Amino acid sequence: MGWPILKVLLVGVTFLGCLYPLVDLSLSGKTRDQKPNFVIILADDMGWGDLGANWAETKDTANLDKMAAEGMRFVDFHAAASTCSPSRAALLTGRLGLRTGVTHNFAVTSVGGLPLNETTLAEVLQRAGYVTGMIGKWHLGHHGSHHPSFRGFDYYFGIPYSHDMGCTDTPGYNHPPCPACPRGDRPSRNLEKDCYSDVALPLYENLDIVEQPVNLSGLAQKYAEKAAQFIQRASASARPFLLYVALAHMHVPLSGSPLAAEAGGRRLYSAGLREMDSLVGQIKDKVDLIAENNTFLWFTGDNGPWAQKCELAGSVGPFTGSWQTRQGGSPAKQTTWEGGHRVPALAYWPGRVPVNVTSTALLSVLDIFPTVVALAGARLPESRHFDGLDASGVLFRRAQTGHRALFHPNSGAAGEDGALQTVRLGRYKAFYVTGGARACDGSVGPQRRHEPPLIFNLEEDVAEAVPLDRGGAEYQRALPRVRAALAGVLEDVAADHVSRADYSQDPAVTPCCDPRRVACRCRAA
Repeated sequence: MGWPILKVLLVGVTFLGCLYPLVDLSLSGKTRDQKPNFVIILADDMGWGDLGANWAETKDTANLDKMAAEGMRFVDFHAAASTCSPSRAALLTGRLGLRTGVTHNFAVTSVGGLPLNETTLAEVLQRAGYVTGMIGKWHLGHHGSHHPSFRGFDYYFGIPYSHDMGCTDTPGYNHPPCPACPRGDRPSRNLEKDCYSDVALPLYENLDIVEQPVNLSGLAQKYAEKAAQFIQRASASARPFLLYVALAHMHVPLSGSPLAAEAGGRRLYSAGLREMDSLVGQIKDKVDLIAENNTFLWFTGDNGPWAQKCELAGSVGPFTGSWQTRQGGSPAKQTTWEGGHRVPALAYWPGRVPVNVTSTALLSVLDIFPTVVALAGARLPESRHFDGLDASGVLFRRAQTGHRALFHPNSGAAGEDGALQTVRLGRYKAFYVTGGARACDGSVGPQRRHEPPLIFNLEEDVAEAVPLDRGGAEYQRALPRVRAALAGVLEDVAADHVSRADYSQDPAVTPCCDPRRVACRCRAA
């Protein structure tokens, strides 16, 4: 199916027809009285156009495509921010960075993290009797009480931040390439500014570093095995479970695994997609075997592709941000263009979520928190305002609409970190600031502020190529609605309990299993 046909599919708030009869959405028998299990899988830097279920031109996601055919795909689903830490904080709290204080990424030397007075999804479900586990990338603080083991997770296995934020002996494929960790007593070399090589990448199991540097080529299989073990043990405990899997894929460096043997160009990225898809397939297979009828599996991404990584970055599909590319710079990760915010998303729950349904409802990663809390029969934290909505009506086809408006924060491009500088209101998208993100060709694009804002009609222009004429009737009708929506959310934030994140840094908090050894080396457990 080609991109022109997508214009029909990507607009409105209706469900497209099913290819199979609808299943009975009511629970029956034993599962009626059970609390559901939840598996949330978050891809990293994956493009909307990478997913075959979204009609990608290459078919590297057979397991995800099968999951879409057996569940629901969302084609107007958005990250809450377009870079790592703010997006993850929003997933786990249901709140934008202006409320949580998490407006940009935490570093290897960060003292703080997601503020401790913010309540995570894991903490809510843990109090409701759930066994909770996390596997993969955390990136919400690793020092002291900011570690995931103190944020509601009974079990943790993974890397505390992005897997390019430390050297390894198997550096994988990056742009520019990064060197391996130094060995012996050799001092650090003159390094590329985009590479971390003084400290090796650590792999944690709960509070212990079990491998440093981690072997990236075997990481996907370790994640699959640990996920399967958690599902098995949690199911045997007769308690409901939450498993949050934050994948390394498709962030660089791309793994130098056997699947990536045909290195070079798009073939290398495709090999990484197939490896990620295989990992997701193994997790889904375990769910199907152990707890199929009572487990809700939600797959999505944290933000769009990292365009400056060139052929090692994913596809934005038809969301090319053409207005920005003409000015120079990227319209993907770090930006509020559709390529940076619109992400793949699938929901799978046999017997509950109808099969082979495509939803065009406007939804967000912010919705995961309130939806899961509602389905678990738990209660939202008090004295907090939330930006997500309970999407269970959409999931079970009782409703066909999602958000009236979404607000996209600056996530590293031009403007102030966390500022709500782009408004999505139905078919309209308004930009108050553009530019500032680096493209593959090295261009950044000038920072430009727009007052009144640029407004695009996404129903007619998914490529965001030509803004509406400021003097035209359509623009004049849309502008007051955009301004009212933005003023409303800013007023709500001002009346809310707002947290502040500690972004101070101290080299002493860098994860290191043995500071006496160059690059902090230790053997795998």
